[in-house]
Amino acid sequence: MKRITVLLTLLALTIGAMANRLLTPEQLAKREKRKNLTVKEWNTDSKTKTRWLDHVKVYDAQGRCIEEIEYASYGQRSRVTSTYDDTTGKVKEEVEYNDRNKPVRIRKYEWNADGTKAKQYNYLPNGKLYSIKVFEYIFSDK
Repeated sequence: MKRITVLLTLLALTIGAMANRLLTPEQLAKREKRKNLTVKEWNTDSKTKTRWLDHVKVYDAQGRCIEEIEYASYGQRSRVTSTYDDTTGKVKEEVEYNDRNKPVRIRKYEWNADGTKAKQYNYLPNGKLYSIKVFEYIFSDK
């Protein structure tokens, strides 16, 4: 039993180290600053000095954006929530909501070993797959 615990601990540390290797030191520093942060963007009318909320971004304990809300004069325009894969740290799923806070689109992602997007699966709110986007990376020597 003790041997299994040690092996699982080593596996968890290795996976965590691999996930952190995909991020640059600058990205890690940015995430560190955003831990448990909420950012609100406000607009102000130059004539009437009226203020209104424009955007809200919410970050989790690891500094990853888990929710982004866009507002209009009538209230919420759209909202996107993100969930992340614990082993890779990459976005696993995004759910987009409309102005009535009803889901309108669900996106699920597959990633390449080098950290680039491989595929994006787009689903309707009822769970039916309606499209797949494949990402191709072409580098030129020009």
